[in-house]
Amino acid sequence: MTTTTEPSPMVEPVETTAVPGRVPTSPTTGEGPRVDVAALHDTLLGRWPQWRSAARARSAEPDLWKDESLSMAEHRERVLTQCRLMAADPKRQSWLAFPARLGGGDAPGANLAGFEELVIADPSLQIKAGVQWGLFAAAILNLGTPEQHDRLLPAAMDLTVPGAFAMTETGHGSDVAAIGTTATYDPGTEEFVIHTPFRAAWKDYLGNAAAHATAATVFARLITGGVDYGVHCFYVPVRDAATGEFLPGIGGEDDGLKGGLRGVDNGRLWFDHVRVPRADLLARYGQVAADGTYTSSIDSPGRRFFTMLGSLVQGRVSLDGAAGVASRIGLAIATRYAAERRQFASATPDDEVVLLDYAVHRKRLFPRIAEAYALHFAHDRLLDLFDEVFSGRGDTPRQREDLETMAAALKATSTDFVLTTLQECREACGGAGFLTENRITSLRADMDVYATFEGDNTVLLQLVGKRLVGDYATALRTQVRTGQGQVRFVARRAAGVVLHRTPLRRAAQTLADAVKRPALGTCFGVDAQRELLAGRVAAKVEAVALALAPAQKADPVTGQEIFDRHQVALVDAARSHAELVRWDAFTAAVAATKDAGMRTVLGWLRDVYALTVIERDLGWFLANGRLSASRARAVESELDDLLRRLRPHVLDLVDAWGMGDNHLRAKIATGEERVRQDEARAYYASERASGNAPQKEKKRTR
Repeated sequence: MTTTTEPSPMVEPVETTAVPGRVPTSPTTGEGPRVDVAALHDTLLGRWPQWRSAARARSAEPDLWKDESLSMAEHRERVLTQCRLMAADPKRQSWLAFPARLGGGDAPGANLAGFEELVIADPSLQIKAGVQWGLFAAAILNLGTPEQHDRLLPAAMDLTVPGAFAMTETGHGSDVAAIGTTATYDPGTEEFVIHTPFRAAWKDYLGNAAAHATAATVFARLITGGVDYGVHCFYVPVRDAATGEFLPGIGGEDDGLKGGLRGVDNGRLWFDHVRVPRADLLARYGQVAADGTYTSSIDSPGRRFFTMLGSLVQGRVSLDGAAGVASRIGLAIATRYAAERRQFASATPDDEVVLLDYAVHRKRLFPRIAEAYALHFAHDRLLDLFDEVFSGRGDTPRQREDLETMAAALKATSTDFVLTTLQECREACGGAGFLTENRITSLRADMDVYATFEGDNTVLLQLVGKRLVGDYATALRTQVRTGQGQVRFVARRAAGVVLHRTPLRRAAQTLADAVKRPALGTCFGVDAQRELLAGRVAAKVEAVALALAPAQKADPVTGQEIFDRHQVALVDAARSHAELVRWDAFTAAVAATKDAGMRTVLGWLRDVYALTVIERDLGWFLANGRLSASRARAVESELDDLLRRLRPHVLDLVDAWGMGDNHLRAKIATGEERVRQDEARAYYASERASGNAPQKEKKRTR
């Protein structure tokens, strides 16, 4: 199949440094550090500012917005129309990842940097576009051969062929290696027979499958000559493009109404001995000759399987970025509202207190703003690594492994963060936050499934933990290869136990604090933060690795029992690792900031992130002798002091995200609340000035 349009060169957008946002109403005054909003905004645009800016600007245009009034069927058709608009856009931003010879941009990192911004318009649009170009077409690109690219990609790129990505089955989601769909080779006809042998093997939850897909990239167990060569991917037409009816031997169902993403037509597919040509096995990593002989450049079945799945890692990378964008939307809405909303009388009896001037409200929002910045800086590092690998500049096995581990760690934790953050933002806005017109509840509903697709978060953290334990074991084997190395390891471990797991370190901290009480802000400098956070990861990984070591030589049943006893600790170590990755990225960004004042404010924000992470796991730091009781108590006071310092800067930090009214689309974030508050204050002031205000009831005395 060929495209109906000729490829044309990419049209690069013009870079802009304009910062959409509020009209400043309470700028930072007086001496002290300042935030240059425009400069920080430009920094946050990252390595591909023109593409990120273009996508953000496009997402602010009404024709791409989510319409909350639509039925499910209407929403699905609107999103398909929006995808067609994107495909026809002369800038061809949706084609950035594809080969230049086909009209693309050969720019995988720039593609994701822009794609993530589509959440601003409508998460359903982001996901449907992701299914079409980031999964269906990307499977052809990353698992196919150059001939298959030329033959199959153009129609996928320009949306002549809407496609589904048929990997997940009703019976197996995260465990892809165990899927039941088969593709058995028939050498007599040089065809593969795609078959669904039982109900649990139906392909399920597939975007585009319920209504729009006319083809699918189907993952199935390749069987030839009586040998199962494991999971491979096949290009399979599924519907008649003219009638929309399923092709012979293919059936399916609509997944129906979901908790969110109603603009995506998720559905199920099954196959009854459907034949596809041998040429439609996506053959980059495995080929079948006409006589049925199987060959692959990767001899190990396990390594071949993980290489194929690793080629599709961009889904996890993009979800990490999208979760960050959605978090920033919610935080921008809640912070703007809290800067204007007043409740309860202040020290001045005729005025009420702005929500951001309450310590508890600062504690609700500011640490999450800090963590949103940490997410952003770490995601930029992930995008750099992704671009290095997928552009081919740094495509080595080690780099791919690092990319897969980092993507799993960040996606698993950022998609958890966005859900808790949006819920906190909803509650922080009171009843107004529950109104659909203020967007937060709808956005949270759409983001809910991000925690389980492209890899269940718990499973992803388990994969990260296994990588960390594996790296520890490799380092240990290198260290103890000689008897002298083993002695050093045992001595170092014994010293660590004495230092951290007895009262020695805590006593030293307590004594030092008693002799000279540390000034506020001096207990947890950047070096202390790194020691605490990195030491926590090292200790947790070591503990899990040593606990799991006996499983290597145990029988399968005993080995599984050992793993089960330490699985929770393994996942916990992986989560701590993700937090350290973000702290490192944040600290590097602070160090790279040239303006001294802005560097100071970002440093405070980084400190808030560090202390928030420490506070979340304070029990571990105490139980493992990393902090004395007095230092542990200091965490709360230092954090509270930092939040007060950030109060004059918080709106600038939020504005630097570049979210204007057309991005947020929430009435409570447009300044309407300030107008209402000012009207009420003017009314009461007028009543008092005129003498018409009623007298307050006096307290009765006996």
